[in-house]
Amino acid sequence: MKWRRLNNVLHRDVGYLIVGLTLVFGVSGLALNHAADWNPSYRQTQTVVQIAPLTGSNRDALVAEALQKLAITGTPLNAFRPDPDTLQLFFEGRTYLVDTPTGTVIIEDTRPRPVLFELNQMHLNASKGLWTVLSDLYAVALIMMALTGMFILRGSVGLAGRGKWLVAVGALIPIGYWAYTLFR
Repeated sequence: MKWRRLNNVLHRDVGYLIVGLTLVFGVSGLALNHAADWNPSYRQTQTVVQIAPLTGSNRDALVAEALQKLAITGTPLNAFRPDPDTLQLFFEGRTYLVDTPTGTVIIEDTRPRPVLFELNQMHLNASKGLWTVLSDLYAVALIMMALTGMFILRGSVGLAGRGKWLVAVGALIPIGYWAYTLFR
């Protein structure tokens, strides 16, 4: 088999093989790139309720009083007082922020976003282990796709023609950004 035919077959077959991973990394990459604007993995909602002010003298007394006034039967995973007027109660998927002098309570519920949570966990390699190996193989496949893709077309539309200019511009984008971050 000639090298160009082998190149095209590899490009086509590896391309089909990595479609699923490309969609996972593409969709989650878009979501994660905008994490400053929203939480791409979790949906957070806030509710404000009012209870009577808390009068406990120490953290444990305040926690017990808050649980009673909020009608919560479970035990918090943790309780924290970031300042003398605030009590935070942490439960799985829910946080209570209590203003002790006023009794104003902000309840924040946190739930994983369906599908997007799992895609982001894969993208961030949260599970490690075998997924690291698969991600590394995917990275190698992407490198192979880039290299074999340059040699699919011939002549004026291939690497010998306008392709060399497009490859140069494509290479200058990350190099230019790297230089920009280095010297700013």
